[in-house]
Amino acid sequence: MPSFLRSLPFLFLLLFPLSAAAPHSGMASDDEEEEMSANRGKGPRWLNKMIAESPVLRQHQVGVSISEVASGEKLYELNADRYFTPASNMKLFSFYAGLHLLGDSLPSLRYVVRGDSLLFWGTGDPTLLHGDVPSRKAFDFLQNRPEKLVYREIPMAQAAFGPGWSWDDYNYYYQPERSAFPVYGNVIRFYAGPNRRPAVRPRFFNPVVKEAPAGFPHPADDHVRRELTDNRFVYFTSPKKWIDETPFRPSSQLVLQLLQDTLRRPVLNAPWRPVRPQEAVRTLAGLPADSLYRRMLQVSDNLLAEQLLLMCSARLRSDSLSTQSVIRAVRTQYLQDLPDAPHWVDGSGLSRKNLITPRTLSALLLKLHQEVPEPRLLSLLAAGGGHGTLRRVYRDAAGPWFWGKTGTLSNNHNVCGYLKTRKGKLLAVSFMNNNHVAETTVVRHEMERVLKEVRERM
Repeated sequence: MPSFLRSLPFLFLLLFPLSAAAPHSGMASDDEEEEMSANRGKGPRWLNKMIAESPVLRQHQVGVSISEVASGEKLYELNADRYFTPASNMKLFSFYAGLHLLGDSLPSLRYVVRGDSLLFWGTGDPTLLHGDVPSRKAFDFLQNRPEKLVYREIPMAQAAFGPGWSWDDYNYYYQPERSAFPVYGNVIRFYAGPNRRPAVRPRFFNPVVKEAPAGFPHPADDHVRRELTDNRFVYFTSPKKWIDETPFRPSSQLVLQLLQDTLRRPVLNAPWRPVRPQEAVRTLAGLPADSLYRRMLQVSDNLLAEQLLLMCSARLRSDSLSTQSVIRAVRTQYLQDLPDAPHWVDGSGLSRKNLITPRTLSALLLKLHQEVPEPRLLSLLAAGGGHGTLRRVYRDAAGPWFWGKTGTLSNNHNVCGYLKTRKGKLLAVSFMNNNHVAETTVVRHEMERVLKEVRERM
C-alpha cells in the first residue's frame, strides 16, 4: 500500500475534532457580543446579521454607534471610528454652540445713539419678517424710534455661500445666502393658482418677476428660476396650484430698500466704522432661542443654522461676523473630549467637507443629554411619527419612541438621536449611510426596520 494511503486514517483523526467543533461555534447565543472584521461591528450577533445581510445596506458605507444614555455604555459599534459625511446632522453642533454662547434669547440687532441718529447693524438674526419664525422685535423697535435711522453693515469674514456648497443649488429654498442682516429669511415666496401668475411675497419684488418665455430651459419640477448673479426671476405656469421659495441675493443696498419699504420711513446708509470707546453699544433682545432651535432641528432649516453661528460670533466679537471663529472657539473650549475631532466647516451641513465619526455623534448626544433637561431636549428635536423630518417614520400609536435629527445629501442619508426601548432604556444612536445608490426612501425604511428591532431587543 502506498505510504500516503497508510497516513489517511491518522490525518482523518487530526481533522475530525476541527470539523466536529465547527457546528458548535454557531450555537452561541444570538445576543452574545462579538468583535468581527472591518465590515462587521462589535455588539449583538443579531444586529450584525441584520446589517450584514441587508440587500439595501450591504452596497454602501454604513456606520453605527449605539450607547446607553444613563451609563454611557457602548452597546454596538460598526465602523464607528470612520469619518462620514454627516449632512444636516451638523446642526446638532450648531445647536450645541448656541447653548453655550447665545443665552436664552437671540441678539436681534445692535445699536448706538449718536445725537439725533440711531446707528444700528446686524448680528445675523434671521427672524426679521421671516416666514416661519417671524419676529417683530426689530421691526417695532426701528419703526418707533424717534431718531433718524442709519444702517451700517458689519463686515462678514466669510462668503455668502459656505465652503463646499453646491453652486448650482443657489436657486433652491434650502440654500439661501448667509448675511449680516437677513430680511424675509433671504427668500421670496411665490403662491400660484392653476395657469396664473404667482402672488409674490414680499411684493417689493413684483417688478423683477416675469413669466418665462417659450422654450426657456428648466428642470421639470422647477416653478421659478433666478439669474445666477442678479435678482431677476422667471416663473413657469402650471395647471396645478403651487407654492415655492427662491432665495434672493442680499446686499447692503437691498436691506435699505426692504427696510424702507416695510417700515415706511427713511433709512440712511453709512460705512462701517468701529464704535467710539465712550459710546455704549446696546443689544436688542429678540425671540427666545428655543424658537429658533426648534424650527432649525425639526425641519432642518439651513439658513437658521448658518445664521445661528453668526449670532454666536456676534456674542464673541464686535468688529465682524465669522463662522470659523465660532467653530474654533466651540471646538477648543467645549468639545475637546469627543472621541474623534470633527472636521466642521459650516453651520447647516450643506458642505460635503464636514466629516464626523458615528461615535463622535453619539458622544455629542450624550453631552447634550447631560447639559439640557430631557423634556426640553426631546421637545426641540423631530419626533418619530409626530413632526419634523421624522413625521412619516418611527410611528407608534402609543406615541414617539425616537427623537432625532436627519441628515440628507444626494447619496447620503443619516439619522442620529434618542431611542426609547421597550425595556425603558434611552439610547443614543448614530446611524450613517454614505455613497448609497438606492433611493433615499429605501435606505430610510431599512434604517427604520433595523432600529425597530433595536427598540424591541435591547
